[in-house]
Amino acid sequence: MIHELLLALSGFPGSVFAWSRRAGLQVLQDVPFIHPSEVNLLNRICRLGTDYIRFSEFVQQNSSHVQKPQTELAGHKQGMYLRAFCSGLDLVLQSYRQALLDLEQQFLADPHLSVSHVNHSLEQFQLLFPALMVVLDLIKSQKVHGCQILEVIYKHSCSGLPPIRKALEKVLWVCHGVMYKQISAWMLHGLLLDPHQEFFIQQGGATRPEQGALATPTHSQSEQDDELGIGGVSGRQLRQMQNLHLSKEAVVLKESMRLYSIRPEMLPGYLPHRLAQKVLFVGESVQMFQSQAASRCASGSLLKSHEDAFATEIHNLQQQDLFSLLELEMVVDKIRNKVAEHLWKLVVEEADLLGQLKTIKDFYLLGRGELFQAFIDSTQTLLKAPPTAVTEHDVNVALQQAASRVLLDDEHQLHLFHLTISAQARDHREGLSGHEGEAVREPWSGWAALGLSYTVRWPLHILLTPSVLDKYNVMFRYLLEVRRVQAELQRCWAVQMERKSSRMDKSDAVKWRLRNHMAFLVDNLQYYLQVDVLESQFSQLQQQVSSKRDFESIRLAHDAFLANLLATSFILLKPVFHCLHEILGLCHSFSALVTQASPVSDDRVSTQLDSLVKGFSRQSSLLFKILSSVRSQQSNPNLAQLLLRLDYNKYYTLAGGTLGSFGI
Repeated sequence: MIHELLLALSGFPGSVFAWSRRAGLQVLQDVPFIHPSEVNLLNRICRLGTDYIRFSEFVQQNSSHVQKPQTELAGHKQGMYLRAFCSGLDLVLQSYRQALLDLEQQFLADPHLSVSHVNHSLEQFQLLFPALMVVLDLIKSQKVHGCQILEVIYKHSCSGLPPIRKALEKVLWVCHGVMYKQISAWMLHGLLLDPHQEFFIQQGGATRPEQGALATPTHSQSEQDDELGIGGVSGRQLRQMQNLHLSKEAVVLKESMRLYSIRPEMLPGYLPHRLAQKVLFVGESVQMFQSQAASRCASGSLLKSHEDAFATEIHNLQQQDLFSLLELEMVVDKIRNKVAEHLWKLVVEEADLLGQLKTIKDFYLLGRGELFQAFIDSTQTLLKAPPTAVTEHDVNVALQQAASRVLLDDEHQLHLFHLTISAQARDHREGLSGHEGEAVREPWSGWAALGLSYTVRWPLHILLTPSVLDKYNVMFRYLLEVRRVQAELQRCWAVQMERKSSRMDKSDAVKWRLRNHMAFLVDNLQYYLQVDVLESQFSQLQQQVSSKRDFESIRLAHDAFLANLLATSFILLKPVFHCLHEILGLCHSFSALVTQASPVSDDRVSTQLDSLVKGFSRQSSLLFKILSSVRSQQSNPNLAQLLLRLDYNKYYTLAGGTLGSFGI
């Protein structure tokens, strides 16, 4: 009977011990040579056999599909982590099999040993097997997949019972081997070895390109990039480029825009998100560098001679019995620092980041004010009309001509930029205003559809991603509108000066006063944007880029620079932005009224003028109230700074916080 018991515990039930899927392994009832007092003890021992058989079945089922990765068993996804779990489980069960072998040898040496001896010898597994079964049932019932398995094992390994803790730590060690191999392949070679979608790094799935835009695209993604454009340049424009060098750079850029991101559901809870971000950054950077080297038929590695040393360090971590987050993060930091330093040299020194940022400031942030002033003067009539199929071509010709008039010394800079006409600009503008009802808006025109694209050269595309260029475009449209309103009000002044010699009536006096107040507000807003926002923030960015030798720090500084631009210009502060948007719209309407050539009845002019005066007074009063409400609390120093510009001589305050009214 003892031999029958040992065979049953090994997974081979016979004539004394029966197996059923529902009841498990049990001793048969009414066996004549088994005393009734032994039945309960034997059934208790048989529970180990029941668990062992189920363990063995699970291991066999999920380890037999190595050559068929797409096969799914009973609705459970196959994968490397599941097979590693099975290998670790089988490794733990080896001690149980060895205990059965030792018992058999003991009974062969001493036939008088009893069932109690078997029970005593296997007592340690009475505690271990139920704990393992809980983990197994959880994986099966919830269809736990990939790195989620690590999370399940880790949680259950945090036990105060040494046998359970050591056994699950052994299983976790085997599963961590898969993770270390994936981390090593990704960080050192840029290879995402994840056929079953198990790793916490995934291809695609990111809506924020800053998370990653550094790898070679799939076929479908390449086609999409060709249609939508890269870095704000459409696929058609890229194909039309005549400069061969620029075309090659554009091709390399297109091949490096496949997104990678962190898959949050696959990130084990004991691995911090900051560590996953570092792993993602390093792998993307290595892959980007290899793609560029391949396009130039060059050889080399981003990590150069350090690759073997880092591979050895990761391998040593894998061999450790206990997982150490501190040591893993130290190794990841070493690799990340080496990659970040090399990227810094590529971006800051070789690609002349400071020079490129200055060029972007000149165009996107209207740093070359004389260029865009000449452009505004030459396209006022063209862009007031709704855009047509040739509008985009015409505005780019106008930009070239404006550059010639202002003697732009670097024509190569101009070739990197291309004005675009897109209906999306209108939607985005209206979305930012977020206002309905009495909003004063220009009719749909070329100005509302105008945008600017920039041909980003490698490796600056890892910093100047499409979403970053979108933010620059928001600033470009806003600053261009403010400058255009300023130019229109100056043109109104010229028209009024020409008509000054003729007889003036009451409406002319109102026009003069209203234009003066509008110009006062717009000129001070323009000064605030140029001096307090653009020059101040750009100066800080230049200092940070010059003082840091770490690419990630530079990227964070650039992201902060853009965020500060949007915040300090009040684009993200809807009450203020809407108020300014309404004021600019009123200025457009006033300019059209003053400069119109066709005769209009006095009654109609008076009605329109009265509406403009009331609207401007209401909006200027609202702006003053918003700015004054935070000055005392200092909750928003930017609003206080704008108020200082507008009310530097207390004129705004003395006017009761209202401009443009008849009483002033």
